[in-house]
Amino acid sequence: MIFRTTSFRTTPARTTRPALRKVRSTAALRPLRHRLDPAAVEEIPLRTSDGVLLGLTRVGTGHSDRPAVLVLHGHTASADMFLLPETRNLVDVLLDEGYEPWLLDWRGSCRLPYNETGRRYTYDDVALYDIPEAVCRIRQRIGDRPLFVIAHCIGSLSLSLSLTAGLVPGLAGVVSQGVFLTPKLAGRTSLRISVMGELLKSRIDYIPVDFRKVGLWSKYTPLFALASRGASCPDPTCQILHNSAWGSGASLFVHENLSEATHERLAELLGPAPLWILPHLRRIELARSVVRWHDTDHRYRALPPNALDAAGRIDTPVLLLAGSENGLWQDSQKLCHEVLAHRQPQLDVRYTEIPGYGHLDTFLGRGAALDVYGHILDFLGERR
Repeated sequence: MIFRTTSFRTTPARTTRPALRKVRSTAALRPLRHRLDPAAVEEIPLRTSDGVLLGLTRVGTGHSDRPAVLVLHGHTASADMFLLPETRNLVDVLLDEGYEPWLLDWRGSCRLPYNETGRRYTYDDVALYDIPEAVCRIRQRIGDRPLFVIAHCIGSLSLSLSLTAGLVPGLAGVVSQGVFLTPKLAGRTSLRISVMGELLKSRIDYIPVDFRKVGLWSKYTPLFALASRGASCPDPTCQILHNSAWGSGASLFVHENLSEATHERLAELLGPAPLWILPHLRRIELARSVVRWHDTDHRYRALPPNALDAAGRIDTPVLLLAGSENGLWQDSQKLCHEVLAHRQPQLDVRYTEIPGYGHLDTFLGRGAALDVYGHILDFLGERR
């Protein structure tokens, strides 16, 4: 079944930083696909203070008074997920509503080589380097204009660690999609991640999503075969994402919410998932909180050991957004809202659930502009 031809059915506060570590970063970013005027898309190379080359993209508008919005993708995704040329995407909507979009390809982006090559990292590095230094670079350009952040999945989880460390103060507002301070996976997903990490860590470094690149006789074939069990879609990439979420048994989107063009691009929009990140992810999930990985390394002392315990440091309004059919993070956002309402009632935090949506389709879905983005714009509009 997995070998059939694809078809579609239905400036931050100064804080001590870790000592510099060199990371191989010679590969250029893969070009973004969009339908914007090329002259309006400014690619800004961003090298972090630990030596990692990232991608920062500004979509210019010709207006110097617009509030800026930094958009963060999830792990193995990229800025492409907000620029889909086949549908009305998030950047389109932000531009039409008078905002200046900024897109960060942090070190987990599939436009960068670090998930497959280069120095390994944890989400501590994303929270300590990638996000604060991108915010700093943007503020150098925008001055005192308001700066919002819209963050998806692991981008949001890492942002929560940056916020509670006080590394990105003074944001005008944050929209968190999928997961924030209280990660919660289904029981079988948590078990699979634990078992998979132990069984495969000495055999492979990452799980690919494009079967065409690895071939029939590769060591990854059993993973694709396992992902195909019970799948209704014949496309191997869809199977390993929608039916399996890189082998975890979770589902990343509601299949019917994707357009055919987006479905055909899944292998481009989502890249290989590194297995060496699993220990940090497992610790986070078991704690039901975003916890720091480096407990003894003094270079990471700027980050709180437990972000939930330090949530009182959040100094910006937060919108927690989630699809009602989120097959990966379950009801993590609802749980986060309840916990913060009890433990930190002074915070401005609200929760919105999108009926009929899963995880990725809140941004990749063909109807997201109608069903999802209005909630984001209402939140931003109240605070611009």
